[in-house]
Amino acid sequence: MEFLKVDDVYHTYFTKKSAVTALSNITLDVAEGEFVSFLGPSGCGKTTLLSIIAGLITPTSGTAQLEGKKVGTIDNEIGYMLQQDYLFPWKTIEENILLGLKISHNLKKDKIDYARNLLEQIGLKNVDSLFPKQLSGGMRQRVALVRTLATEPKLLMLDEPFSALDYQTKLNLEDLVSNTLKAFNKTAILVTHDIGEAIAMSDRVFLFSPSPGHIHKTFHIPKELRELTPFQARNHESYSTIFQTIWKELESIEPEEQY
Repeated sequence: MEFLKVDDVYHTYFTKKSAVTALSNITLDVAEGEFVSFLGPSGCGKTTLLSIIAGLITPTSGTAQLEGKKVGTIDNEIGYMLQQDYLFPWKTIEENILLGLKISHNLKKDKIDYARNLLEQIGLKNVDSLFPKQLSGGMRQRVALVRTLATEPKLLMLDEPFSALDYQTKLNLEDLVSNTLKAFNKTAILVTHDIGEAIAMSDRVFLFSPSPGHIHKTFHIPKELRELTPFQARNHESYSTIFQTIWKELESIEPEEQY
């Protein structure tokens, strides 16, 4: 049984005057512990599919199942990390990372200790009593990651979590997130417009084509890249080859777009 299975998903947005099909015939599966990326031009339905998998949107037709169960039917199965950290500015860092546990009525000592240890493991020691405004953008995104991991979700959804950061911070966080997810054997889906990020972090890359959104092609990242950190992968000789391959496919999808 696949860990995550999306089967023949279609989704149409209806208004009083029109109907727009955002996704068509989406079928894919993701293995436990795998890291996959959804890559493609704007408007190809990547975030819509992410929302369907997260159980936030019910597809017009088709199904999404996690370990054989319909998504959205069990609490804390799926964690979501967005472009903005969305930390509450009036709450301390500790209060922010424990928010998910509080909402799910799971503020037990072992869970609290787990969250605090995560904060230290991710390089944020002695920041518990600080407020978000006292941290840099990269540090706040680390806090957001800890908040997501604290509820011990089986699947992580990463919706362009590094796009608002400066390039150096982005590269550092790519390594940090990748290493953290591997250490905890977490399954993750990344939505990104960044070809390099998708290659460096993923086991597989699903390239989406628009109008309506569908999977144009799937790329399997070579083993020699998957065994490296994202930063190291970007400097490997195989990286340039697959980058050029994906770039050409993107150009074939949107020939007038500049990537």
